[in-house]
Amino acid sequence: MFLITGITGKVGGAAARHLLNKGKQVRALVRDLAKAAAWSAKGVELVQGDWTDSAAMTQALNGVEGAYLMMPPAQTPSRDFREAKAVIASYKEALAKSAPPKLVVLSSMGSEKSSGLGLITATHLIEQALGNEPFPVAFVRAGSFFENYLFGLQAAQGGTLPIFYAPTDRKLPMIATEDIGAEVARLLTTEWTGKRIIELGSMVSADDLAAALGQALGRDVKAQAIPRQAWAGALEQMGYPAGGTWAFEEMVDGVNSGWIGLGVDGTERIEGTTSARDFFAAASQAK
Repeated sequence: MFLITGITGKVGGAAARHLLNKGKQVRALVRDLAKAAAWSAKGVELVQGDWTDSAAMTQALNGVEGAYLMMPPAQTPSRDFREAKAVIASYKEALAKSAPPKLVVLSSMGSEKSSGLGLITATHLIEQALGNEPFPVAFVRAGSFFENYLFGLQAAQGGTLPIFYAPTDRKLPMIATEDIGAEVARLLTTEWTGKRIIELGSMVSADDLAAALGQALGRDVKAQAIPRQAWAGALEQMGYPAGGTWAFEEMVDGVNSGWIGLGVDGTERIEGTTSARDFFAAASQAK
């Protein structure tokens, strides 16, 4: 039995599928049982509870062979990251009461830094909190998700992919969530000891993304960097509340400056197996 958090999301769902395909039993902590009904139909054992419910998390961890934990996505965190800290406190309490034989944690490129991270601060905090547990722990520092650019299938219809990364020819670590889920399942079902940090992703530029989108759309597409002074307005048009864009902006500033990336000493590096071209081609056909 393996515990998966975030099973109704992209990475958790991919990890669960890969485990089920290996013939393993899967348990999931979910807030909404109805939302996870399709997983129950596939044989997944559901435990109802919130990320911050340490009692439910303790119950979910009981008797598992391994567990996968992630931070719930929060695009507009408080300045003190109190939301992330509450989740981490719940995890710490539950792990102290019901420690698994091994733990895999979704992290992010840049999480070794302690400042200038924006949204990535949440994964820095969880690495700091769980890095010295008395059982094997693997942190999967993933690159930017290809799924974050699915908007391009609509936005690039006019031939331009608006993007925050600049310059557009600079290559950055990117990855499909399916590949992350596969690596999580592999780690959970193999034996290892100690603390591991796995950097996961392939180097892809905004220009590469635009070209891959162009192939999927059957037209030429060029990446166009959004001017720095226009970021807040662009994000608010995307649905961010006024004044709530700071964490995203700080993260992208860190990526564009080279402060955030892969290539940290003492880590293991694994390339993604899904290319941007194949990802967008499949997404376009699935529409």
